[in-house]
Amino acid sequence: MKKPAALMLPALLAFAGATQADEASLFVPQWLGAQYTFVDQHQYSLHSPYAGEQSLRAHGDTARSHTFGAYFGVALPAHLQFYFDVEMFKGEGVSNATGLGGLTNGDVIRSGTASLGKTPYVARRYLRWTLPLDDETSDVERAQDQLPGKEATRRFEVKIGKMAVNDDFDKNRYADSTRTQFMNWALFNNTAWDFAADTRGYTEGVMLGWIDKGWSLRYGIYRMPYEANGQKLESSLRHARGQQLELTLQPQADGWALRLLAFQNQARMGIYREAIAIALANGTRPDIRADDRPGRHKAGFAINGELPLADHGDTGLFMRAGWNDGRNESFVFTEVDRTVTGGFQLSGVHWGRGADHLSVGLAINSLSPAHRDYLAMGGSGFVLGDGALRYGHEQILEAYYSLAVCKHFTLSPDIQLVRNPGYNRDRGPARLIALRAHIEL
Repeated sequence: MKKPAALMLPALLAFAGATQADEASLFVPQWLGAQYTFVDQHQYSLHSPYAGEQSLRAHGDTARSHTFGAYFGVALPAHLQFYFDVEMFKGEGVSNATGLGGLTNGDVIRSGTASLGKTPYVARRYLRWTLPLDDETSDVERAQDQLPGKEATRRFEVKIGKMAVNDDFDKNRYADSTRTQFMNWALFNNTAWDFAADTRGYTEGVMLGWIDKGWSLRYGIYRMPYEANGQKLESSLRHARGQQLELTLQPQADGWALRLLAFQNQARMGIYREAIAIALANGTRPDIRADDRPGRHKAGFAINGELPLADHGDTGLFMRAGWNDGRNESFVFTEVDRTVTGGFQLSGVHWGRGADHLSVGLAINSLSPAHRDYLAMGGSGFVLGDGALRYGHEQILEAYYSLAVCKHFTLSPDIQLVRNPGYNRDRGPARLIALRAHIEL
């Protein structure tokens, strides 16, 4: 019979070896991934009795975009992690990425109010801290902004620094990434959710999350831009901020999920009715920017669901619905005040292509009455402005096929049909085709 010391020695040696290995992994930066996405998109000509500076081009357009990204992370002591991402964008969107509430290429960066260069820029730079709530862990694979290893299943977490708000909110397994799934803005995010971001889509702030079995609760507060679609962020959260709270219900890790989100923005926004009143008094076109004042508020909510049906979740349904008050100007994401979207993903396993999938989505966007009247009087926002408006809901149909050429490379032909582009029944319909190539390492 072995003595207790003899029994304990191998365990102590194993523990010491594991501890040394864990310590060795600290402070060592890890390359977590890289990606390149190319989109070639063509917009056909459309019926257009009149147009403004923000309209879809009547005679059609062809545009190409390129995005590059490299993603890094490092483990630190005390459950801390640091992430650092660098990206670069080149090219443009059809019709200069204007003329629609649901823009057709989510990889395009709008021109905004600042002249953005085509050189590399820091996309994310943040600290993440986790506090385990029990001893149960799950394996985490290497991925963008995700260090490999084990992580507590039940935990409290904090993120602080520069990031994208939609990294943590409004997620959906079937409609979440413009680089591998739907390209239209109305289908990879809830367009009525005017979340804080600069022109490139990033901001600075804090996210707090409680992740438990079957549910999670997240709260985020972030800096808003100084002006609509602007690159400059407000200097302090006291001056302007975007806040959101999201409850996620998901009883099984690979089962159905329902997300309920509420948000409120405070920023230097204009009020549509006030801009209209000033224009009527002066006999001019309304200008929402001229009415910008600090301390204005916009609030709204969003619902997001996913339902796996078969093929280990690779076949399933999704939906989103969103609403904001539409009283103050659309400020950050796009010009949509209400939205309903839905669709499905079908796994290619049914025709012997297990890594492929076919997806179809439908989006219906609408505007508040004040927003409609503003555009009808010739006003313009940062993506809309035909000079006049005969209002109708913007209706978008998108279908794409994701062809897995090899492990790291996919090709996706994509078609989009838009009825009442820019909410205007006098113009359209718009028809677009695209080919997307995506490399991910």
